[in-house]
Amino acid sequence: MSAVVVVESPAKAKTIEKYLGKGYKVLASYGHVRAFPKKDGSVDPDNDFAIKYQVIADKKKRLDAIDTAMKKADTLILASDLDREGEAIAWHVAEVLRERGRLKGKTVQRITFNEITKKAITEAVANPSEVDMQLVDAQQARSALDYLVGFTLSPLLWRKVRSGLSAGRVQSVALRLICEREQLIRDFKAKEFWTIDTEVQVAAGPFQAQLQAVDGKALGKFAIIDGVNAKVMARRVEKASFKVSDVQKKQSKQQPSPPFITTTLQMDASRKLGFTARKTMQVAQKLYEGIEVDGEPVGLISYMRTDSVSLSEDAISEMRGFIDRKYGEAYLPAQPRRFKTKSKNAQEAHEAIRPTSIERTPDALRHVLDADGLKLYKLIWKRALASQMAPAVLDQVRADIDSGDLLLRATGSTLAFPGFRKLYIEGTDEPAKDDGERLLPALSVGDVVEIKEANARQHFTEPKPRFSEATLVKELEAHGIGRPSTYASILNVLRERNYVEMEKKRFVPTDIGEIVCKFLTTYFADIVEPGFTADIEDKLDAVARGECDWKPILREFWGPFKARIDDTMANVKRSDVTHEETDEVCPDCGKPLAIKLGRYGKFLACTGYPECKHAKPLNGDGEEAAEAELSDQKCDKCGEAMVIKSGRFGKFLGCSAYPECKNIQPLEKPVDTGVKCPACSKGTFLEKKSRRGKIFYSCSGYPKCKSALWDLPIDKACPQCNAPFVTVKKTKRRGTEHVCVTEGCGWKEQVELPEAA
Repeated sequence: MSAVVVVESPAKAKTIEKYLGKGYKVLASYGHVRAFPKKDGSVDPDNDFAIKYQVIADKKKRLDAIDTAMKKADTLILASDLDREGEAIAWHVAEVLRERGRLKGKTVQRITFNEITKKAITEAVANPSEVDMQLVDAQQARSALDYLVGFTLSPLLWRKVRSGLSAGRVQSVALRLICEREQLIRDFKAKEFWTIDTEVQVAAGPFQAQLQAVDGKALGKFAIIDGVNAKVMARRVEKASFKVSDVQKKQSKQQPSPPFITTTLQMDASRKLGFTARKTMQVAQKLYEGIEVDGEPVGLISYMRTDSVSLSEDAISEMRGFIDRKYGEAYLPAQPRRFKTKSKNAQEAHEAIRPTSIERTPDALRHVLDADGLKLYKLIWKRALASQMAPAVLDQVRADIDSGDLLLRATGSTLAFPGFRKLYIEGTDEPAKDDGERLLPALSVGDVVEIKEANARQHFTEPKPRFSEATLVKELEAHGIGRPSTYASILNVLRERNYVEMEKKRFVPTDIGEIVCKFLTTYFADIVEPGFTADIEDKLDAVARGECDWKPILREFWGPFKARIDDTMANVKRSDVTHEETDEVCPDCGKPLAIKLGRYGKFLACTGYPECKHAKPLNGDGEEAAEAELSDQKCDKCGEAMVIKSGRFGKFLGCSAYPECKNIQPLEKPVDTGVKCPACSKGTFLEKKSRRGKIFYSCSGYPKCKSALWDLPIDKACPQCNAPFVTVKKTKRRGTEHVCVTEGCGWKEQVELPEAA
C-alpha cells in the first residue's frame, strides 16, 4: 500500500513520516484549507442555510501538493487533530480532492491519536475509521452561527456606534462579563470593620489569637465598626486574665488536583508563569508536535485541546512506577487514582494533558527546550505526576482562650505528610495571604495565657477584583460559554478590537468597549446573555453526539435575531447609543451637556452642536478632567507657555495658544544613547517609552528611519562578527549580559553594570 497522510502542521508531518517509514508520504494542510468567503451570503438563510466555501488563497499550493502526491497513492489517510476543528479540516481536505476527481477508486481513512509517539501512530494507522460527520456538522453549525452574528451585527455597530467595530457570539459575552465587573467595582461602597488581634504567651511559647466573642456573644464581621470602640476593646483584652478552655485537634487529607485540561492549563500558566492564554496554547502546540531528542523525533505531551481529565492505563501505570522508585512507597496510593470527566460530549472526551513519557523529566529536557517550553512542560509534568501521588496530611489545631467574658481563638496547622504537595501545589486567583503553616505551641486545657499585646486593626471590605486571564477563562467555563480551543482567540480579539486594556494583568474595559457592551445589552440582551450562549453550546454538543440535526438550531436562532436587527437599524439613532445626557448645562448656550464618544474616548459636549461647540475632556471614570497643568517650558514656535495635557497615549506638552498654535512635544525628552543607528548611518538611538510604559530605543531619524530595539544599545563592536554595537539584556537565570544584535552570531558575555545603569 502507498498512502498520503495529511496532518495539520509541518512539524508534526516530519515526525510522523519518520515513524511510518517507507510507503507513506506525510503532508501538512497548515490548518484549515477552506473558509467562508469574506462577503455577505456565504451562509444563505433563504436557501435552508446553504453554505458556500472557498479555498483559502495561501492554502491552494498545499492542496496542490496533496493532489499531486495522491496521483501515485491508493489511500488517503486524514490525520488532523482529534477535535471538531480537526474533523472539519479532514472533511474539507477530502471534499476538495473529491471535487477535483482525485479520490475515484481510492480509499479514504480517518485516524486520530492523542500523542505523537511511534506506538500511538502505528496503532492509529492499524485501526482507521471514517470522518465523523456528526462532529463536522457541529463545527459547521458553530461557524455558521458565528458568521450570521458577525456579518449582521457588526455592520449595525458601524452604523450606530463607529466603523471598524465587530461583535461575536462568544466575545460579546466575555466583554459583558468584564464591563459588568467594572461597574460593580465603581458602584462598590467600602465598609469599615475592625478586628482585635493579640500576641499571647504560654509556658510552651508565643502564638497569635483573635477576639471571637464578648459577653457570650460571637463577634460578626461588622461587630466593631469604629476605631474608638476597637481601641477600648483592645485595652479591655489587655487587662483581662485568660486560660485555655478548649483544644481541638483533627487530621485532614488534601487530595491532588486532576491532570490539566485546556482551561486549567491556561489558568495555571497565567497564575504561575504569567502566560496569556494564547501564548500557553502556542507553547503547548510546540510541545505536542515535539522535538528531536538524541536524533529521534519525540512528541512531548498529549493533545492540548481537551475537556477530559482521564488518563490511559499505560500512563497511570508508568506514573505509579516512577513515584514508587523516585519518592518511595509512602507516596504511592494503594489504588490508582482515576478522575471523571465532566464533559457530556463523550466523542470529544479524550485524555487529559500529560507528558508522553513521565520518565522524560524536565531536567532531562533542560538543554533541548527553550525557556518558555521548559516552564510549561515542567508545569504539565508535575501536575500529571502529582495527580497519582498520595494525599497530603494536615494536622489542624483550634484553641479557645477564655477570660469569662472574653473569648480568643487561635488556629494552626502543620503539614504532617506532604504527599503530592512535595511536587505540586495548584495556583490560586486570590491575593497572597499569610496562610502558610502556623505552628501552635503545645496547649492544654487550663494553661494560663499571658496577653503580651492586643492591637485594634482597621479593615475595609473590597469589591471583587477585575478579571485576569485565568479568572475570566474560569468564569466562561463555569457558564458553559465557548470551548477550550476558543478561549485564547476570544481574549485576543477583545484586545485587538481595543475593547479592553490590561492593567496589572487585569482586564479593564475601554470607553469604546463599554459603549459596545451597552449597545448589545440594550438591543440584543439575549445574544450577550451567558445562559443563551451556554444553551447554544449544549445544542452544538448534542449535534456532535448525533442527538439532533444542526439546521433546526440555525432556523430557531435566525428568525428572531434578524427581526431585531432590522428593527434596530430602522428605529435606533446613533445618538441613542453614543450620547448620555447629564444634569449639567452648557455655560455658553444653556443647553444640556451630554457625555459623548470621541476618537480618543468619552468627552463632555453641548447638545446644541454644531451651533455650539463647547466641549470638555473627561477622565477614565467619566468625571470632568482637571484643568491642564502649566509647565515651565515655552513653546519653541510661538513663545507661549506649554501646558501638560492628556491624550490617547498618555500625557504630553501642548501649546497653551492652541488652536492658533498646534505645537506638541513629549512630556519627557528622549535620552540620547549616543549609539549610531546602522540602518541610516545618520541618527542615534533615543530612549523612549511605549504607550504601555515600556522602555524602547528608536532612531532619532524617525519617521524616515524606523529602526528600533527593546534592549539598551552599547557603543561596542561585537568581537566575534564586528557588528557596530551590542545590547544589554537582563535575564533571571543568567543576570546581565552583552549580546550581539546580529542574528545567528550568538556572541554574549556576562557583565556587571554600575548602579547608574
